[in-house]
Amino acid sequence: MQIELAKRIQHTEEYYFSRKLREIDALNQTGAKVINLGIGSPDLPPHPSVVETLHQYAAMPTTHGYQNYKGIHPLRKAIADWYHRYYGVSIHADRNVLPLIGSKEGIVHVCMTYLAEGDKALFPNPGYPAYASAVRLSGATGVPYKLASQRNWLPDLDALAKGDLSGVKLMWLNYPHMPTGAAATTTFFNEVVAFAKQHRILLCHDNPYSFILNNQPQSLLAADGALDVAIELNSLSKSSNMAGWRVGTLIGAEERINEIIRFKSNMDSGMFLPVQMAAAKALSLDPEWYQELNKTYSRRREKVYQLLDALACTYDKQQVGLFVWAKVPASQADGYALSDEILRQSRVFITPGGIFGDGGNAYIRVSLCATEAVLDEALDRIANAVITQ
Repeated sequence: MQIELAKRIQHTEEYYFSRKLREIDALNQTGAKVINLGIGSPDLPPHPSVVETLHQYAAMPTTHGYQNYKGIHPLRKAIADWYHRYYGVSIHADRNVLPLIGSKEGIVHVCMTYLAEGDKALFPNPGYPAYASAVRLSGATGVPYKLASQRNWLPDLDALAKGDLSGVKLMWLNYPHMPTGAAATTTFFNEVVAFAKQHRILLCHDNPYSFILNNQPQSLLAADGALDVAIELNSLSKSSNMAGWRVGTLIGAEERINEIIRFKSNMDSGMFLPVQMAAAKALSLDPEWYQELNKTYSRRREKVYQLLDALACTYDKQQVGLFVWAKVPASQADGYALSDEILRQSRVFITPGGIFGDGGNAYIRVSLCATEAVLDEALDRIANAVITQ
């Protein structure tokens, strides 16, 4: 029996990495032992005190029931304190903070709360594919805006203002930018807030990479008046090595929190209390935690530079975040071609930039979520394979 798919899913494909992991699993079953440098899933553990807090609260007989949809106060307070300490942003724990079961769910919650058929939403190209997918699932029309290396991967707001913004309700932003690693400037954040106010657009800033290889974590909400027109998503996945724990947060004006929870409260029944307490502990860690984490990533990044040099790719050493974004040599058709060739010849998987939009076709992206020894082996495999230059 064939059941017709809902309209909202008919043009939504399975996530690229979901398909690619099956291909890699099939190769591994033949004994290939593929080195996966594609996905940004931290391979390092959380701080021991975070794990201990989870154990402590999970052992209690009274911590296993449903939780408040808005999260427990200690977690909201920890998030607010974290924002003040590291971003210089003052927010109210009970009015401006909504914990999430991972920030990826927040992308869907935002789109389903504010978008419907006939609405439009801007999203970056190249950019995280989940923005376009969530807009499509809401029934709205996604409008990609091009980013280019010549502008340090920042949008041309003047060009956007001169275009057709009718029906645009929402604009997705993401800095430090994934996949390019570009960081925004304070000037840009002020300009985009003014742009949103002028055109009555809700800014949605996704900010999970701000602590990785970045000495100056930034929040869009530090810009004057940002809370009037913007919400920000953040996550413990990268900065606290808690990707599988699924802990994120949404920061916004009180009315935004109340609006979004109308949708969210129909989707889950709260986060496991021991996880919330452990997350609060992670957010209270001293700066030394981030400094030590970045020492590891810095060493790994040097290895990735060597790997990219072996592939004759070019890259900007000013980029930050959990990946290295690099342009493929002119001899390659695009990033897909080089990625496929590396996988075939060296059994190393590197993400083609085109999965982030056609603005990334000429690029590849390498994850830093592998040990130095694994990166050395990947370099050795590539150096000893015949890669067409």
